[in-house]
Amino acid sequence: MYKGKDRKTIPLFEELFPFGGKLDEHNRWLRIAELIPWYELESSYRSYFSDIGRPATDARLFIGLILLKHMTGFSDREVVRSVQENIYHQAFCGFEHFVIGKSLDSSSMTKLRKRLGLKYFKELEEKTYGVLLDRKIIKGKGLLVDATVFPENIKYPNDVGLLNDAREWLVDTIKPLGKRIGKTYRTYCRKAKKTYLSFSKRKRRTKKIIRRAKREMLQYVRRNLKQLAEIIHTLKGLGHEISRKVVEKLEVGRRIYDQQYEMYKEKKQKIEKRIVSFHRSYVRPIKRGKGGGKNTEFGPKGALSYVDGFLFLDKLDHDNYSEAGKDIVKDQIENYKKKFGKLPPSFTGDNLYGTRKNRKLMDELKIRSAFKPLGRRGKSPPDRWWKKKQKERNRIEGSFGHGKVHFGLDCVKYDGKDGSEMWIRLGIMGMNLQTALVRM
Repeated sequence: MYKGKDRKTIPLFEELFPFGGKLDEHNRWLRIAELIPWYELESSYRSYFSDIGRPATDARLFIGLILLKHMTGFSDREVVRSVQENIYHQAFCGFEHFVIGKSLDSSSMTKLRKRLGLKYFKELEEKTYGVLLDRKIIKGKGLLVDATVFPENIKYPNDVGLLNDAREWLVDTIKPLGKRIGKTYRTYCRKAKKTYLSFSKRKRRTKKIIRRAKREMLQYVRRNLKQLAEIIHTLKGLGHEISRKVVEKLEVGRRIYDQQYEMYKEKKQKIEKRIVSFHRSYVRPIKRGKGGGKNTEFGPKGALSYVDGFLFLDKLDHDNYSEAGKDIVKDQIENYKKKFGKLPPSFTGDNLYGTRKNRKLMDELKIRSAFKPLGRRGKSPPDRWWKKKQKERNRIEGSFGHGKVHFGLDCVKYDGKDGSEMWIRLGIMGMNLQTALVRM
């Protein structure tokens, strides 16, 4: 059940200012609060709860905590504590009187995120950007596009470690489920742990050592998979219900075993749809195609647009794709048109975007493109406008770095595919709100 708060127009925290004082109206949190359409978001928030039952968390409190979290880089616990200690954070979250105790348990934030889902956070993003557009803080100028990978919060994968993660979960699941049918299974967990630790502590690992450790871990995992499958079959025969999480994790364990066994037998390093994390099985390795220390990244790839200093997410996928595809570029132009009510006056991307299909699309839409001229070098030298636009393209690269350093986009911490997109959209939105604050 959701009961909305009766927002009064009395001075905020008047009990703290008995001599006519007031909060600093130029404080950044009060100014950012002016950009959030609280009442529209509250009416939408209400629809996620029934008309009966225990009253739900106040909409403004939850939205305020989420935005504070992604603008400050705090964890759930830290952001709840900061609201308890900071009067301006309390004002941002909709409090009218100073609250000493804890406003919300940090675990409730996780539960509410899962309840509301990605759809609500997209609505939060859309309505907030609508306010920025109405107030003309964002102006429709040229469109810059590029793509980047947002790394997931996983350890760097290796085959033996991945098999060990699957084995540990299998052993931890076999023991309690085995007790339910009154049977003890020999999992060889101590011996397997000793094998893995002996391998992981080696500073120098030859191909022979890696292959031997992998063979042993495959044997342990195969045995544990067979044992757990037998337990589940027995429990189902006795009429017991198996949780969906156990069934899904067992399937992930089987896929990891099948992939690693195939790679071991055929002595190959690559396989299609390769799983690199047991606990986040949707993550895929994505080649950067650039020099430097990190040739491969593990996380979703995003195609983004940059307009007038603001960054927007157009497409996100854990599978690798070409960001210069005609359909993606067309969608980015359509998203621009939805926001600003017109086509962009110019379109700028790196050399990858300069395909013949994209050039043809720009000609059809009559959009001036900053693609590198075709033909031999020197035959048709690029003009000054092209050089200027290519220099401007550095801005979107800079915004990627700014978001990853200051707004948590270098380490996605929410679980699940939808969780990854929530984290990225909220991080980008926090960055855009800070940009809007400077413009106000």
